[in-house]
Formats: sequence, C-alpha cells, structure tokens
Amino acid sequence: MALEHAVVEILDSDAIDPGRGLSRFIPVEFNPAEYTLTKGAQIAEITIPGLDSPVLQFIRGQTQTLKLELFFDTTTAGMGDGAVDVRTLTNSFYQLVKIQPKAHAPPRIRITWGEGLSLKAIVESVDQKFTLFTPGGVPLRATLSLSMREYKTLEEQLAELNLQSSDHTRTHTVVEGDTFASIACEVYGDPRAWRRIADANKEIDDPTAPPAGWQLVVPSIEDGTVAR
Repeated sequence: MALEHAVVEILDSDAIDPGRGLSRFIPVEFNPAEYTLTKGAQIAEITIPGLDSPVLQFIRGQTQTLKLELFFDTTTAGMGDGAVDVRTLTNSFYQLVKIQPKAHAPPRIRITWGEGLSLKAIVESVDQKFTLFTPGGVPLRATLSLSMREYKTLEEQLAELNLQSSDHTRTHTVVEGDTFASIACEVYGDPRAWRRIADANKEIDDPTAPPAGWQLVVPSIEDGTVAR
C-alpha cells in the first residue's frame, strides 16, 4: 500500500499567494508520529441550598482542537555552500497564523491524512523549533508544533445537531439595558418569571442591572408552564 502524506488545503482563495509561500495545497514532508484531538463541554454549577453538591448544567459545547508536530529536514542538499534553509519549507505553515491582506484574517484550512483525518480549521498557533544548523547559522532541521481549532458555520452546526426540541436550558448574553424581567419577557413571554432566571444566576446581585456581556443561564420551561 502506497504511503499517503498528510496535506493542508487552503480553503480561502483570496489567501492563496505563491509569492508568500501560500499555494492551495501545502504538502507535509514527513507524516506526524501522533496527533491529539480534544473536545470539551462548558458546564455550569447551579448551587441549591441544602444539597450536598451543585447541580451541573450543560451550557455549550467547546471547539474541537487538533494538535500535532511536523518534522522538516533539508540536510539532503548538504551542509556547506549549497545548504537549503529549512524555513523555505516551514514558512508556508507559519503564514497560516498571519493576517492575510485581502481576508484581514488567517485563512481557513482543511488538513487531511488519508481516510483517518479530515478537519476544517483555523490555525491557532505555530511553534518552530530549529535543531540543526550550518556553521554559518542556517537552520536545516525544524519541528513545528501546530494547534488548530475546528471551523464550522452556524448552518453546519445546526444541521449536525438536529435538535428535536427547543425547550432546553440556554444562555443569554446580557446587553446594556437588560433586566431579568425583560429577559424573562423575551424568553418566556412573561416578565413575572424573572425569578426563575435569578435562581439560576445567584452570583448576580442586582436583577435590574446584570453586567453587560455576562452569560446568563436561562432555564427551560417545564411542562409548558412558567414557574412564578
């Protein structure tokens, strides 16, 4: 069976610029020895007096991340006058975290390795470690540590979730002028249900002026009724 090399594909056509080392496909010289996929969930602790431990409430999923190391070597060209700077190979990956002139953001990419790995992502960080040099200081070997976050549009996420009911606890980002009563009116259709929100957010001292930007836990409506 032929060896399949991992490859990085740039998905934003505006970011492709061969002059800056960004072609549509960026080949990986040596496949990674391992990689790590991480996925988490944000969980809130809702404290209720008298219970032995707080009630755990799911808030939202967290972005899946991929971490891997890539090795590059140019010693086959020699270590003398004809030595090749290994950065000619690593620069393409370094460019993936830089703001692109047209998009004003790092490009979206897809990393693929045969049938085992395919992830659409944005590169979050690139660490370059150089380990072998010519007498003149030209780096010939490098290990790149890449960290990337999975990228999905809102439409893609909603399609994957395929939620069967909208009656679940949610979050609400407080904006200037919000009160628990106004949020209860928006969510439940009844401003008198503000205490349900207050009970789930006991760390907020003033329900008439919650801090702007705060992520409130908004409990679901149980059995089609609102507790008052």
